[in-house]
Amino acid sequence: MVAETLPIEVTRIKESRIAELHAESLSFGKIFSDHMFIAEYENGHWSRAKIVPYDKIPMSPSCSVMHYGQAIFEGMKAYKNAEGEISLFRPLANYKRINVSAERMAMPSIPEELFMDGLTQLLNLDHEWVPMGEGSALYIRPFLIGTDEYIGVKPSETYKFIIITSPVGNYYNAPVKVLVETNFIRAVEGGVGFVKASGNYGRSLYPTRLAQQKGYDQIIWTDARHHKYVEESGTMNLMFVINDTLITPPIGDTILAGITRDSVLTLARDWGMKVEERKISIDEVLEAHKNGQLQEAFGTGTAATIAHICLIGFQDKKYELPTLPADAFSYRIAKELTGIKKGRLKDPHQWMHKI
Repeated sequence: MVAETLPIEVTRIKESRIAELHAESLSFGKIFSDHMFIAEYENGHWSRAKIVPYDKIPMSPSCSVMHYGQAIFEGMKAYKNAEGEISLFRPLANYKRINVSAERMAMPSIPEELFMDGLTQLLNLDHEWVPMGEGSALYIRPFLIGTDEYIGVKPSETYKFIIITSPVGNYYNAPVKVLVETNFIRAVEGGVGFVKASGNYGRSLYPTRLAQQKGYDQIIWTDARHHKYVEESGTMNLMFVINDTLITPPIGDTILAGITRDSVLTLARDWGMKVEERKISIDEVLEAHKNGQLQEAFGTGTAATIAHICLIGFQDKKYELPTLPADAFSYRIAKELTGIKKGRLKDPHQWMHKI
């Protein structure tokens, strides 16, 4: 799509809700900042870009997103350093990925200028909502939905692109227990597993609830064909350290190309660690556990950053992982990423985008 620069109309909130923000007790995704960004797509063009007070969105009962699921989103974060400066972590990677999702879901691409200008002006306006505390950030949710008022199976011809933000704390406050899922399926080859489509998350809720009823926090998805190879865990990519080698399933049409995943692999290679992106079966993981070779297992994602796994459930058996030493790779990588994001460490790959 040809780049477009649209003027952004700004309507400020009459009275800020910043008093609702209690930085010392932030949960995840329950409080939203004062404003949101909206742009509309119609007749093949983007228009009506605006920043308005955060509020409900009027929608027709026949709105196509509610019937045919044209809905995609991204997750990203902004951070504040000790000087109060605000930076985004790898926003252009999110911009590129939302357009990969848009293409697969027969939706229009979003111009880079629209994405970045809307994001920048929104954060400048709501800069006080970016928390400074350790483990905290401003979570940013850009999303695109079909808005045709029409009941018929076809791509929508009109869309809304919206960005909302939410100050958040840690997603997980303790290591997680995961259950290997060998019945339900998250994604199939040729499907939309590589897309951040809302339906991918909707279909995960029931099997996750069943696992939580058994005392687990999340599930590990396995491949649809054999239920043999591990793929993702909940909303995270999976990684294992076996015999000092970092192993993770390869991205493809069933696995999301995680930005945190890519960042961890990049830093691991920078540090000279052996990295393997390949299929890994649950049998291989548990055999390594049996032999004392499984040193670490963890998930990576924007929300959680690094989520340590302390227990794996498989076929009615529970496998506890050893307590990690202070110098474990996942602890060091989490500290490195946090240091880069908070401006305390060098940013050799220029991942941070200053607002």
